[in-house]
Amino acid sequence: MARISDEAVRIEAPGASLIGTLATVDTPQRVVLINGATGVPASFYLPFARWLAEEKQAAVLTWDYRDFGASGRPHRSTVAMTEWATVDPVAVRLWAEARFPGLPLWVIGHSLGGMAMAFQPGTERIERIITVAAGHGHVTDHPWPFQAKAWLLWYLLGPVTTTWLGYFPGRRLGMGSALPKGVFWQWRKWLLARGALPADPLLGGIRQPGFGGRLTLVGMEDDVMIPPHAAWKMAAWHPNARAEQRLLRPGDFGLPAIGHIHAFSARNSVLWPAIVA
Repeated sequence: MARISDEAVRIEAPGASLIGTLATVDTPQRVVLINGATGVPASFYLPFARWLAEEKQAAVLTWDYRDFGASGRPHRSTVAMTEWATVDPVAVRLWAEARFPGLPLWVIGHSLGGMAMAFQPGTERIERIITVAAGHGHVTDHPWPFQAKAWLLWYLLGPVTTTWLGYFPGRRLGMGSALPKGVFWQWRKWLLARGALPADPLLGGIRQPGFGGRLTLVGMEDDVMIPPHAAWKMAAWHPNARAEQRLLRPGDFGLPAIGHIHAFSARNSVLWPAIVA
């Protein structure tokens, strides 16, 4: 069994310091970046990162977006989701390329972490992208009764509480950890716009030529936030990639449920080989 070591790292991005953990073997053969979902702290992914480091003989980096998790507090932040989508991940990738020059680079993007890849420069240098529970979603893509909860969140609970508190109280509303107010408002905009992320001029449009390597779109059969059909639509954002779809059904793995978040949960580690296969 390979020895896995954890190293705390600080990555300087424009206007912010990003805090992460590098789980690595002594002589890694590749580098893997885990770009997390909205409201999910990097610490949640650490058991998966340690497993992946051993499984793929890799250096695996988990990290938090600015003003979130270990990278700062959201309560007085003015950051928007644009920085989370197009600035912070690029800074992390440049750091990894400088730290491990010449090693193949993978990115595993969960939800936002996967959706944002199409809007970032330099992805042509990545060997493989795996997106998990990420897609071109609209509020009407949610199945009922979850769709009713989504309408309530976007039009009442989210706006009222965010305006009142000055940040989005994700934990109180069952939507992960607290978020900066600007992140909430841009997230809301994407989910209520038929054009989703490509329609937001702040993201600068889909990058060309973009990613041209192996793209694995992983969807969960029971994901009510980004159902599989929404995940598959994201292939159009990467027209030059070699895209493949991978549907994970809870019953196939002896699990009662997976959902939007818990593919990376330690209790669902039976899924992990299927995600990275």
